[in-house]
Amino acid sequence: MLNIYNLSVSFGGTYLFEEVTFRLNAGDRVGLVGKNGAGKSTMLKILSGDIKPDSGVIATEKEVRIGFLRQDIDFVQGRTVLDEAYEAFTDIKHTEAKLEEINHLLATRTDYESEEYSKLIEELSDYTHRYEILGGYNYVGDTEKILLGLGFTRDDFDKLTDTFSGGWRMRIELAKLLLQSNDVLLLDEPTNHLDIESIIWLENFLKNYPGVVVIVSHDKMFLDNVTNRTIEISLGKTYDFNKPYTQYLVLREEIREKQLATQRNQQKSIEHTEKLIEKFRAKASKASMAQSLIKKLDKVERIEVDEDDNSVMAISFPVSVTPGRVVVEAEHVTKKYGDKLILEDLNLLVERGSKIAFVGQNGQGKSTFIKAIVNEIDYTGVIKLGHNVQLGYFAQNQAEHLNGEITLLETMENAATDTNRSKVRDMLGAFLFRGDDVEKKVKVLSGGERNRLALCKLLLQPINVLVMDEPTNHLDIKSKNVLKAALQKYEGTLLIVSHDRDFLQGMGNIVYEFKDHKIKEYLGDINFYLEQRNLQNMREVEKRDVVKSQSKKEEKPKQQLSFEDQKKNKTLQNRLSRVESTIQQLENDIQKDDRNLAAHPEKLMHDASFFAAYEQKKKELEDLMEEWEKLQEELETP
Repeated sequence: MLNIYNLSVSFGGTYLFEEVTFRLNAGDRVGLVGKNGAGKSTMLKILSGDIKPDSGVIATEKEVRIGFLRQDIDFVQGRTVLDEAYEAFTDIKHTEAKLEEINHLLATRTDYESEEYSKLIEELSDYTHRYEILGGYNYVGDTEKILLGLGFTRDDFDKLTDTFSGGWRMRIELAKLLLQSNDVLLLDEPTNHLDIESIIWLENFLKNYPGVVVIVSHDKMFLDNVTNRTIEISLGKTYDFNKPYTQYLVLREEIREKQLATQRNQQKSIEHTEKLIEKFRAKASKASMAQSLIKKLDKVERIEVDEDDNSVMAISFPVSVTPGRVVVEAEHVTKKYGDKLILEDLNLLVERGSKIAFVGQNGQGKSTFIKAIVNEIDYTGVIKLGHNVQLGYFAQNQAEHLNGEITLLETMENAATDTNRSKVRDMLGAFLFRGDDVEKKVKVLSGGERNRLALCKLLLQPINVLVMDEPTNHLDIKSKNVLKAALQKYEGTLLIVSHDRDFLQGMGNIVYEFKDHKIKEYLGDINFYLEQRNLQNMREVEKRDVVKSQSKKEEKPKQQLSFEDQKKNKTLQNRLSRVESTIQQLENDIQKDDRNLAAHPEKLMHDASFFAAYEQKKKELEDLMEEWEKLQEELETP
């Protein structure tokens, strides 16, 4: 479908990529990967025809339709959801308008016998036939069917698009692309701002898509589930393999190791030949042999090893001062936007050192609650910050708040204090902005580079409580891994909103699910949360909608606990969780000791220290089981 030959693009005399060649065929689902700034979005813009390359050719088959889902969606204000979705049918809408015009003329004119009237009737027949061929009689039903499938309700159809969040507007754009029946789909970070239900729909659609799909995404799980081919742009070159992302990484590393081994063997051979040349040169009788070896060496094609760009950010989040035991306390928090209820009577206690993940569908109130905590919106109820709490807030659209007309260095210096202004260049360097990069204007940065700058700027302020709303948007996979490692090491308190299951694994010790204006607590990390819901992955959690039978007997409403009782229960539950974790660890250790004793009885029977430790573990386990029973009784006592 698309032939890309010797494509080159440069900025300021430096090649983004040079003489790149590949072909895209029907059925190819390509993951276009690489570091931020490698040229992925530029490649999509070239394939879509938005920009022209410096050199090279893109050959397409006749009448190939290309649909491009850009990072930034710019809808015309004043359109409803249906109106915007109908923009997918430009030919049909034009034909429809022409039919209305002709029908109006036929209804108002009375010169039935004239030649002009006859021409109008012929035009009506032609346009009616064209309208039918274009699918004009089906497009309204098709549009409603797809919008409903994407989670919209019929009540949403007549609402203005600017009343919807970024994730929902992305769904409208996806619906338009699907309705257009494009031959080639170019998707630039389609999972950004999408909840997991939307990601599931997109995955299922793309798996069955008959045309070409080229995806720029930093969601490793999404790439593995959808793609069958990976093209990486790295240091101006492309690496192309018919494998999804994770399999590609393994294969590329294997190839690189073989290249290194072959290169080492070749170098040994070259060194041996060079020694012979030096040896034979000194002897007149061997001079001809030396010349022969020199010619042979000149013809050797030196093996080159693929370069790999392993530069990554260096991030750490130091804790400014130690806050009090309770860092955030929310009581009866309620939030409405007009008549739309978002949060209702939320109570939450966040203790120092907690790492909490907020999950749930778009529009369920995660970001709203975050904004309430940082006092960015009005709400009813009370949110109190604890003693010595210093919040660091990373908003979902944090990068958009940066001033595009000033340089990176000016951005940092304007936000710095007298104590850290001298360190801003070093900090920018740690975030991969080195040398002349710091003099670039912010507006020329890619989405990922802006996110890196926003993270860097965040570190200029004293922080002991980090509040982060989708911090991985636009970050490349390597940068996401570095950010995850930094947050895992962070000794302060963390509240994080994310739909990236891979990123959240091993991140927090508490999960709150936002659903139906309420929150539900799970004491454990994301894996514990999934186990408790008896599901294979978080995608199914957000997709599943439990249908309650009307014939089911209504349960008696539980007595509402006072806030003090809720806090007491929270403390007991935390203690219970820690006890259960310790019990599990001790049981594992004792089982291991039992296996060692069975395998090496003669060696361990006379080891006094082994048996002392073994008995101590059993005693600790017995004490913890008693404590567990007491905690259970306290929790069950009304």
